[in-house]
Amino acid sequence: EKSRVSLDCICGHISILSSIYTKFLCVSPQTLLSEKVGQMMDWASKRAVIRLNGEKFRRFVRAPPRNYSVIIMFTALQPQRQCAVCRQADEEYQILANSWRYSSAFTNKVFFALVDFDEGSDVFQMLNMNSAPTFINFPPKGKPKRADTYELQVRGFAAEQIARWVADRTDVHIRVIRPPNYAGPLMLGLLLALIGSLAYLRRNNLEFLYNKNVWAFSALCFVLIMTSGQMWNHIRGPPYAHKNPSTGQVSYIHGSSQAQFVAETHIVLLFNAAVTLGMVLLHEAATSDMDIGKRKIMCVAGIGLVMLFFSWLLSIFRAKYHGYPYR
Repeated sequence: EKSRVSLDCICGHISILSSIYTKFLCVSPQTLLSEKVGQMMDWASKRAVIRLNGEKFRRFVRAPPRNYSVIIMFTALQPQRQCAVCRQADEEYQILANSWRYSSAFTNKVFFALVDFDEGSDVFQMLNMNSAPTFINFPPKGKPKRADTYELQVRGFAAEQIARWVADRTDVHIRVIRPPNYAGPLMLGLLLALIGSLAYLRRNNLEFLYNKNVWAFSALCFVLIMTSGQMWNHIRGPPYAHKNPSTGQVSYIHGSSQAQFVAETHIVLLFNAAVTLGMVLLHEAATSDMDIGKRKIMCVAGIGLVMLFFSWLLSIFRAKYHGYPYR
């Protein structure tokens, strides 16, 4: 009786192993590929950016066969990570993925995915990654090359910039469609309404429009904004600053001459404004009719502002253009 029970158990195990072998080992590559593509399409239909953990990454990205590219953003979105850049990059990444998902040209040639550190730390260890956010293209065949890693510090994380990189790596051109943002037109409308109201209230006295100091100050503000790099920020969409995940150190000045942070733009703007103020004080000290004591104070203050802030500007220049010999 015991032998019969043991024989039944052995036969049951053999049957289970046989079914597993038939399901996983005897499946043709075409069938397995079809199942993987179908699963990816099903996930993409529910969410434009597919969230992957370690198991899904190994099965649908690393393991062959695969005839599709996967763009993956490696990030750390949990609040305890305190990665503000990750959240900003995720917003742009979502815009890009949704633009592709809801376009008429959408196919199974490219999928957008995300691996969060707290959900797939084993993937970060597998790829020897120690920074986030990072964008990597996993091509249909072979391993990612150097160009398959997006140069975030140089290009910024704007959806349009990532779309150009995706087109270079996959030959899939995505037209980025942003959701409507009424904040800009609303603020412009309020500003024009304010200016119009002031002009109407002072319609009998419009001499302020001919005040050269008002126009000079307005022109100076425009010049400071343009020379500090605001246009670069508008076009490239760089992060405000960079926080090293391993050390926790925050960098406000980009170490390369090919890029800059938003914080760096603000710093340069303030330094240029301080140098300009120093020059104005020197000019007033030399040409005004005030008593000699006040003119000396203005002269010393102007020299101090110019020397101090221009020296700081030069130090930023030295930090970005390595090898510059002068101080």
